Amino acid sequence: MADRIDYIEFPSGDRAATSRFFGEAFGWGRVGYGPDYDGISGAGIDGGVDQAPGRVAATMAVVRTDDLDAAEQRVRAAGGVITRAQFDFPGGRRFHCREPGGNELAVWVARAE
Repeated sequence: MADRIDYIEFPSGDRAATSRFFGEAFGWGRVGYGPDYDGISGAGIDGGVDQAPGRVAATMAVVRTDDLDAAEQRVRAAGGVITRAQFDFPGGRRFHCREPGGNELAVWVARAE
């Protein structure tokens, strides 16, 4: 599999209001994952609404890869800066980076089954 965007994350100061807006305005579904995070369904791409204290400041594309360590090496070699070191989350493992133009991205790999 080639690296590809497969998720988009929206930071929010009010997760419930943001999720409600997306549902009412666009008909997107909501999947609750606790008090700080909702998944989005039916948007054409998977996504989420993040209210956690450590959330990113702007909407963030999330890139899926097959090899997280190799992806991190490619990011660094291309001039990217790691903004959050690799960490585990319920679906797998990921890191955050900033590309030279200033956009923050996440890169993730699914948990081995």
